[in-house]
Amino acid sequence: MGPRAMFNSIVVMTTVGLGVLAVATANTQTTDTLAPDRAAVGDALDTLHQAAAAADFDRYFGLYAREFVFLGTDGTERWDRVEMMDYAREPFSQGRGWSYSLIERHVVIGPGRQTAWFDERLDNAFLGETRGSGVLVVENGTWKVAQYNLTIPIPNDLAGEVVERIRGQRE
Repeated sequence: MGPRAMFNSIVVMTTVGLGVLAVATANTQTTDTLAPDRAAVGDALDTLHQAAAAADFDRYFGLYAREFVFLGTDGTERWDRVEMMDYAREPFSQGRGWSYSLIERHVVIGPGRQTAWFDERLDNAFLGETRGSGVLVVENGTWKVAQYNLTIPIPNDLAGEVVERIRGQRE
């Protein structure tokens, strides 16, 4: 093979190789079409926590869905929207909210992009590390919190002791 033929072979192989690389790269790079929805859900949750910390009643409850339920850290705390408003009205009117700082959050957008569920690790001065989880729904084009579940994660090594203390308190 002469120098010219060798050069042409190298050009062809390089062109084919770059073409294959471009196709392979295009197939592995997917656009995250749900990223804007996840960001909007995150913004709604961030605003919820900010409004609670500021004891901003209207802004806080403006983020709740019409059909809302709160599940609190105490087993008796299952409140609908009206009950949660009744609970928050007095402390918020006195400028006393509650403050949770985000440690980590995961958001999943459901099929149809009208429902999302999340879990988040939070820090609170009184309770320490907590976990919030729940569901958001789209109402009138805006993400609204339909369920919020606040828990205190208990390390497995301490679970037996904690369960016994709870049982003792109920007796």
